[in-house]
Amino acid sequence: MTFSLDDIQFLSSDPGRRLLEAHAHSDVSAANTLALLTQLRKTLSPAQAAAVLSTLRLRKKAALKFPGQAGRMLFTAESLQQASHPRIRQYRAGLLRSEKLVDMCCGIGSDSFVYAESGRQVLGLDKDPVRIAIARHNAAALGLTAEFAVADVRAGMPSGYDAAFYDPSRRDARGRRIRDVERYLPPLSLIRRWPAEELVVKLSPAVALTQVQPYGGQVEFISVDGGLSEAVLWRRRQSAPPLATRIDASGIHHLSADLDEHIEISEPRAWLFEPDPAVLRAQLLRQLAAMLGASLLDGRIAYLTLDEIVDTPWGRYWQVLDWMPFSLKKLRRYLVDRGVSQVTVKKRGFPMLPEELIARLRLKQGGESRVLVLTRCRARPVVIVCAPR
Repeated sequence: MTFSLDDIQFLSSDPGRRLLEAHAHSDVSAANTLALLTQLRKTLSPAQAAAVLSTLRLRKKAALKFPGQAGRMLFTAESLQQASHPRIRQYRAGLLRSEKLVDMCCGIGSDSFVYAESGRQVLGLDKDPVRIAIARHNAAALGLTAEFAVADVRAGMPSGYDAAFYDPSRRDARGRRIRDVERYLPPLSLIRRWPAEELVVKLSPAVALTQVQPYGGQVEFISVDGGLSEAVLWRRRQSAPPLATRIDASGIHHLSADLDEHIEISEPRAWLFEPDPAVLRAQLLRQLAAMLGASLLDGRIAYLTLDEIVDTPWGRYWQVLDWMPFSLKKLRRYLVDRGVSQVTVKKRGFPMLPEELIARLRLKQGGESRVLVLTRCRARPVVIVCAPR
């Protein structure tokens, strides 16, 4: 639903907070919607009941992005979707040196709060009064000191702040992803007017590097536990090649373009290596291959192959059991002869969809499992048979 200022005022009131607490563990599934709304409408208006139900659902979805905090906060669906992973928010905030920061397009305040937690002065700006009302509620609920104001960032950056964080919307009014940085809402070109000593911009992880290069700085692609999460433009850094960053349980890892070596292309060896997507987006596959002593299967395919495992956080290994030029008939016979009945299919640079291959293999259930990798080797379609994990 679309929240109004009246909705936020009610949800922030004592009666609203008590209702949300009382129903924190209620069944908010679609199947229970009618029953829960009927119960809520005994004491609430239809609009209030809908606001309570929507908030309960958003809080459940927010648990991973706001661990230990979601149950006290308010959200909108769009602002929750746009909020960064908590480890990325902490990582970014830790790299900024400035003591006074303005959060441009602050939304519900998720990034502002990280800076406020470290005792720094924060001003969050957004043109949506509802989001600002939510940000103020959330700051109070979390016991944080942060200032928020309704403002259109296109009017300029307020004076007195030496750092700015900019998080423009990357979806249009219909929820479709925006690929062009000049069609962001507002566009990336606004940053040219801002005098911040430190300027950090959150970008789509699918951003085309050619669109960002005119702005200087460095683009960093960040993954969390192997899942690509976002890209960030650090404007203050001198123009430099893209940086790949992986955040996982073992720490924070960086990969940059400090190697420029020829990488050989070979047939599959003992191990197949699937790189972290941040490496691919930062165009650092050859640097990683050189670091691991690995070969490429094909000059345009993002798989590496090695004789032995090299310890690295930058991807995962699959043990190669066999490989062959792709032939559906020969592959099916190969699997049947070895009692394989369950397959997981991965692909890169191969036209057939995994579900199509599985259907056409017509394997019987109850036998061995394998991972099939459909890809290319030296421009030829091949299938690599790997051990399951």
